[in-house]
Amino acid sequence: MNKAFVKETGDDDALSLQPEMPLDVKNYITPEGYQRLQNELLELVEVTRAHVLQTEQDATNQTSLEFDPERTLREIDQRIHYLQTRLESAEIVDPSVHVDGDQVFFGASVTYQNAIGEQHTVTIVGLDELDPAHGKISWLAPLAQTLLGANEGDTVLLESPAGTEKLQIMHVRYPPSS
Repeated sequence: MNKAFVKETGDDDALSLQPEMPLDVKNYITPEGYQRLQNELLELVEVTRAHVLQTEQDATNQTSLEFDPERTLREIDQRIHYLQTRLESAEIVDPSVHVDGDQVFFGASVTYQNAIGEQHTVTIVGLDELDPAHGKISWLAPLAQTLLGANEGDTVLLESPAGTEKLQIMHVRYPPSS
C-alpha cells in the first residue's frame, strides 16, 4: 500500500484538540479572544518556528533520537494554518456595548442558580475561546443557547438528556470598554 494513504500514529494529535466550526455558523469571537489568537500566531511564526528550524540545523551535527524537528515543524505549521483560517473567518463581537444591559448576549458573564440552590457563573464566548475549567463556554453550547436572550431575574429551562432543569438568572455582567 502506498505510504501516502497510511495514517501515522499521532499525526493528527495537534489538530484533534481543535474545535470544529459547524457549517453555516459564524465564527464569533470577542476582541480579547481575537487578540489572543493573533498573539499566538505571531509567536509561532516569529519565535517558535524559527527556534525549531535553528534546533533542526544544530541537530544535524549531532545524533538525537529525542527530538523530531520535522514532526514538530509539521505540528507548528498545522497550528499556524488553523489560526490563520480562524482569524480570517472571525467576526469580532464587542460585548462591552451591552455594559449597562441585563439581557444575555454573546460575551456576557452570567451567574445562574439551579433548582437546588447552587450558583454557577459562565461567560459566553466563541468556539476558539473555550475554557470550561474557567467557566468560558461556547455560544453554541446548549447552556449558552438556553441563556441567550434571557434577562436578569428570568427563569429558563435547560433541556438535557438527563431531563429539564430550571435555572434562575441571578446576574448578567459585561466587560467594560477597553
